[in-house]
Order: sequence, then C-alpha cells, then structure tokens
Amino acid sequence: MGKPSSTTRKRSTRNRRLTPEEAARYKAVSNRVAEELPNLIVRHEERMASLDQLEALLRQLKAAREAKGLSLADLTDLTGMDRSALSKLETGQRPNPTVETLVRYAEAVGKRLVVSLAEAQGE
Repeated sequence: MGKPSSTTRKRSTRNRRLTPEEAARYKAVSNRVAEELPNLIVRHEERMASLDQLEALLRQLKAAREAKGLSLADLTDLTGMDRSALSKLETGQRPNPTVETLVRYAEAVGKRLVVSLAEAQGE
C-alpha cells in the first residue's frame, strides 16, 4: 500500500501537552514565520517574474531563428553548441542558461542580447 496523498493524510496529534518551554519555542517560531512570510512571498513573486521574462526571451530567440529559416542543425553550426542543448534551451528544459549561451544564440539569429538592472520590488 502506498503513501497517502496530501489530501488524505491525517494530522498528527500529540498524546501530551507542550511544556511551557516548548510552547514558548513554538510561539517564537510561529511569530518569526509570520514576520518573514510577506518578504518571502515578495521575493518568490520577483523570482517568478524573472523566470517569466526568461521564458519570453527564449520564445523570442526561437521566433527569430524560425523567421530566419534556420533549423537547430543550422544553429549548431553557427554557435558550436550541441543541437540537443539548443532544443532544451528553446523548450525550457534547460532552466538556467548562461549569459554566454544566450549571447551566442542571439548573435547567431542576428540579434543582440540586452541586459538591464531594475530596482527590486519593495526597495
């Protein structure tokens, strides 16, 4: 029999009361989580926005390649990069490409990569 799914998992219960020290530690941790959670959520949203921007960039690069009538094999010849790596880049299976990789791809399709710096949200 497998592990129960998260929707059917029973909540653990204690067979004893917390000591005053345990209750104080629990409350301190709970307060710290409540204090830090809004900032963690903002940071997560910023990271997700960055990933969305990267996905948009990869779609633009692929569209530029296709507009020039280039195949992945052609791009391999132009960049010296492995065809499989290029395919994974275009499909988002390579989640953390280097700037050098993006520059080489952009140059091969007649584009120039432009990177900018912006203020973080909440700063």
